[in-house]
Amino acid sequence: MQTSRGPADTRRLGQRLARHLQPGDVVLLQGELGAGKTCFAQGIGRGLAVAEPVKSSSFVLVNEYSGRLHVHHADLFRLSAAEVPDLALEEVAAEGLLLVEWPERAAAELPAAHLLVRFEIVDEKTRRILFEAHGERYEALLASLEPADSGRSRGRGNGA
Repeated sequence: MQTSRGPADTRRLGQRLARHLQPGDVVLLQGELGAGKTCFAQGIGRGLAVAEPVKSSSFVLVNEYSGRLHVHHADLFRLSAAEVPDLALEEVAAEGLLLVEWPERAAAELPAAHLLVRFEIVDEKTRRILFEAHGERYEALLASLEPADSGRSRGRGNGA
């Protein structure tokens, strides 16, 4: 488990993870509103040399960014489970990196193999961040991180 003392820490953790991401990777970001999911996604964007700031738009369901990897950033907050299949997220995942906020709204539509990043609010600035690997690729990804980078957990099933 990692502890973030503020948005800058959360972004740095995302940047460190980004160094290890490859085309086809799926990263699911789960936590309450204000828990740090978008800050983490912004750090991944920086780590992938994305020129524009990564954001969670209220009315854009999937934002796309170009960097070292092509990034598809989906925010499912406003969607029902019935609406998610139209996004074809599993197909999108094959084209680059798929980042999904609020994955619990579409667990059945997301690849079973993924990295789940859980965010827990401790207090106004502090967050606990836990990585859960679901699949061999993500076990290897977590193993490649420096020990300080991963509070790792072996996933069971989809878990999103």
